[in-house]
Amino acid sequence: MLRGIPCTLMRGGTSKGLYFRASDLPVSPSARDRVLLAAMGSPDARQIDGVGGAHPLTSKVAVMGTATRADADIDYLFLQVSVERAEVSDSQNCGNLLAAVGPWAIDQGLIRARDGITSVRIHMVNTGSVALAHVPTPGCRVEYDGDARIDVVPGTAAAIPIEFLDVAGSSCGALFPTGAVVDRVDGLHVTCIDNGMPVVVVHAADLGKSGTESPAALEADDALRQRIERIRLSVAPGMHLGDVAKKTVPKMCLVSPAANGGDINTRTFIPHRVHEAVGVLGAVSVATACMTPGSVAAAITRPGEGGTRRLNIEHPTGFFTVDMDVAVNNGIVVVNRAALLRTARKLMQGEVFVSERTWSGL
Repeated sequence: MLRGIPCTLMRGGTSKGLYFRASDLPVSPSARDRVLLAAMGSPDARQIDGVGGAHPLTSKVAVMGTATRADADIDYLFLQVSVERAEVSDSQNCGNLLAAVGPWAIDQGLIRARDGITSVRIHMVNTGSVALAHVPTPGCRVEYDGDARIDVVPGTAAAIPIEFLDVAGSSCGALFPTGAVVDRVDGLHVTCIDNGMPVVVVHAADLGKSGTESPAALEADDALRQRIERIRLSVAPGMHLGDVAKKTVPKMCLVSPAANGGDINTRTFIPHRVHEAVGVLGAVSVATACMTPGSVAAAITRPGEGGTRRLNIEHPTGFFTVDMDVAVNNGIVVVNRAALLRTARKLMQGEVFVSERTWSGL
């Protein structure tokens, strides 16, 4: 027999995933993960027996629940469902799926819409931080159509501005978790930073790359992939992340001088595939590094003095714009505000089916 589980398939930013109410999934994390693997069709490179899109960016889940913080409207737990392994990870946030949390919650009647703009305070359960999403709701209904455009996503949609209020050090305990702006690892200078997403910033040239290579070309370079993974595993304990062999953080970001009029160019391993663009919170962390004197990123962009600035982060398929407000006093970096713009779209709503045996674990 099959069991239907209510859910919504949505695009959030440049990712796509299933959105569930927590009450519609098993309470036990192990049972929940078993059900989500079956729903997505993992492990299988094609995810042919599930609704996953055979790529990390389209094998994602958002689980929503009643807010457990007094300063939030809703809880959002992000789960990354591995494509080729029977693994579900809660070790990071996802700023892309975050873009559709507000619209989903309003559509589901969990948050009362206002006529015009409805601001939704979202508790990102993975790291215990809060984001503020401004959802267009003319006539007290979510508006998905609009003229905002983001790179990678075809067409246009309604703009959803998002502010990150307290994400510095949310995964690692500090903005610069190793205690230094620059560390030397495996013969390279790197910047380990966590402003919502743990990222290790490396100069592409130090790895013998221009930084303009395609994701496919970088993935095909086995020696490069092995070295990047070696660095990732080496720096993780110093970032207070422990053994990350089976984790999706930290991300590894190769940076180089801007090639198309932006402020810095990026290629991001997430961590084993190369992102076709750049993750939302990954971009925020890189932008913060750009604003920090002495970092690997600042050495390329030259802004590293703090202040208020709009940075255009180049990636393989375009730009990602981040508005930063950073204060630097006596070498101490304080992030006052990070903001960006995303879009979202509701794709399908109904039930995803798994077997009763999968649900019960028999």
